[in-house]
Amino acid sequence: MAILERNDTGAVATLKLNAPDRLNALSDEMLAALQLEFDSLSEDGSIRAVILRGEGKAFCAGHDLKQMTAGRQADDGGKAYFQDLFARCAQMMLSIRSLPQPVIAQVHGIATAAGCQLVATCDLAVAAEGTRFGVNGVNIGLFCSTPMVALSRNIPRKRAFEMLTTGDFISAETAAELGLINRVVPEMLLEHETAALADRLADKLGSAVKIGKQAFYKQLEMPIEQAYDYTGDVMAQNMLHRDTEEGISAFIEKRPPNWHQ
Repeated sequence: MAILERNDTGAVATLKLNAPDRLNALSDEMLAALQLEFDSLSEDGSIRAVILRGEGKAFCAGHDLKQMTAGRQADDGGKAYFQDLFARCAQMMLSIRSLPQPVIAQVHGIATAAGCQLVATCDLAVAAEGTRFGVNGVNIGLFCSTPMVALSRNIPRKRAFEMLTTGDFISAETAAELGLINRVVPEMLLEHETAALADRLADKLGSAVKIGKQAFYKQLEMPIEQAYDYTGDVMAQNMLHRDTEEGISAFIEKRPPNWHQ
């Protein structure tokens, strides 16, 4: 049984975390499998949207604590292993951001610690009613410092700090109010609603979405004047694309666009 399964339907790829007995923990094997698939997707022009979901009763419970405990047995107490682990996890998370395709987290059950980080890192997220989100490491003496990076870039800082220091869960409804996820749907409709959103994204011009996703994250890190200069240049370059010209012509002529990409 593969620890990560990929299924393509048209222009949408679905990645399923497939370690339900470990609540789909981000083990060394899971991180490697995710990195491999994201590297492959980055070069796959046939895919225009990606869904990330979990098998079993949870989306993802974070890092594999049993594996981390074993890593402490090294002569250095596990320092080299832990540094490498968190570097590999960060690289995987950054790969989601750098993918040309939007990535949608399809969340159910729980998303805790690095699992909550995974949701925060995805471009969009749809959650089932009853889903709980937390960065709970503080409850076992391990502050969720790396999950904090993505979380604090999604929700207001005081709410993020409260979650990090209390270890409390928040509901799917609260997660939606804070901006951690896009919407909450009945569990029986989770797969359908996520797929519908992915299909809407996949129906857009892939090259335009790629340009826009890259610019979206890059401009967030800039002062506002620099952001306008940068995005103005991005839009000018986008206007020069043949398929953009076709899209505008189709809109004016009230017909579907005939895109080449």
